[in-house]
Amino acid sequence: MPSFQKISLNCSAALSPVGSWGGRGSFLVPLLALPLLVAGCQKKTPPPQMPPQPVDVVTLKTQPVTLETSLPGRTDAYEQAQIRPQVNGVIVSRDFEQGADVKAGQQLFQIYIAPYQAAYDQAKAQLLNAQAVAARANGQLKRYRPLVAAHAVSSQDFDNTLATAREAEAQVAQAKAALEAAAVNLNYTHVRAPISGRIGRTLYTAGALLTAGQTQPVAVVTRLDPIYVDVNLAATDMLRLKRELADGQLERNGTDAAAVGLRLEDNTEYPVRGKLQLSEVTVDPATGTLVMRAVFPNPDHLLLPGMFVNAHIQEGIDPHGMLVPQVAVARDAKGNPYVMVVDGESKVSQRSIQVLRTVGESWLVSDGLKEGEKVIVSGLQKVQPGAKVAPHEAPPAAPAGKAE
Repeated sequence: MPSFQKISLNCSAALSPVGSWGGRGSFLVPLLALPLLVAGCQKKTPPPQMPPQPVDVVTLKTQPVTLETSLPGRTDAYEQAQIRPQVNGVIVSRDFEQGADVKAGQQLFQIYIAPYQAAYDQAKAQLLNAQAVAARANGQLKRYRPLVAAHAVSSQDFDNTLATAREAEAQVAQAKAALEAAAVNLNYTHVRAPISGRIGRTLYTAGALLTAGQTQPVAVVTRLDPIYVDVNLAATDMLRLKRELADGQLERNGTDAAAVGLRLEDNTEYPVRGKLQLSEVTVDPATGTLVMRAVFPNPDHLLLPGMFVNAHIQEGIDPHGMLVPQVAVARDAKGNPYVMVVDGESKVSQRSIQVLRTVGESWLVSDGLKEGEKVIVSGLQKVQPGAKVAPHEAPPAAPAGKAE
């Protein structure tokens, strides 16, 4: 076996396919050492770098933004009358069409009239009798006056005649009251509409027995034009609206009422504007809100009591409003809003902002951003401040709504 005196780590020699024995200071590398020499001779390359994360951005710009307060609420009838009978009796006829419009004073039901007509006739006869008695007593009193002055009759007889005449007059007054009561009951057999409006369905038909003062109404008449809209408003917002109304910032509808728009349940706009009535005088201590009432014309009866609506009050226009999509705004541990901004070198930075109110699906920003800056709206979970990204302009969003 030859002796190994020197090992040369020359990669070209070690990897040469031909070796030789003999020669001073030279040898043939053993085959078992070749893998180690090959591994040691390979160059180390750095790991590949990740490409910039693609993100969608929105380039900010100022634009006029309409400011308004949106107030959810429900419609309520302007007037509503629950019809209940005032006398007992059986219904003879129903004189209206269910769901139709009725006028004030229109007859709705007819109650069996015969017993009340008889009571009226009896009261009238009693009045005639009382008037006849009173006439006889007054005639006698008239004859006794000169006689008592001439001492032709005693004072006692005159006093008795005077008392009889006064009792007769009292009987006349009592009979008149009884006749008026009978006339009222007779009139109550004609069940009439107290107000004009639309009448609903009824469960009572001819032949049904009615009871005076019963709890269940026989019909309900509702006045639909105009109609109320009741909304809940925070006390702080109410104070702001009053100041804006006094300063002339709010559109007026009338002498001292703010104009109010209405958005229906299907998200369509009601074509007629109403006016806000600041009528409620107490604030709910549990919620810090109060009920505000707006009045809307309703000539086509499109609004019905009980509907859910959104009333909105325009407070003016911000000519240089800055809108940021809500999906781009996050909040830190303290609840402060911030966004991720991409600079000119495509690096990400975190920016704290101040928001005022929502405008459709965007925030109205008052501080922290400038026109022309790019805000990340998609891919926020995969980026960190300081990272490089590949920004792409997001497709344009739907037109902005109004600030609420």
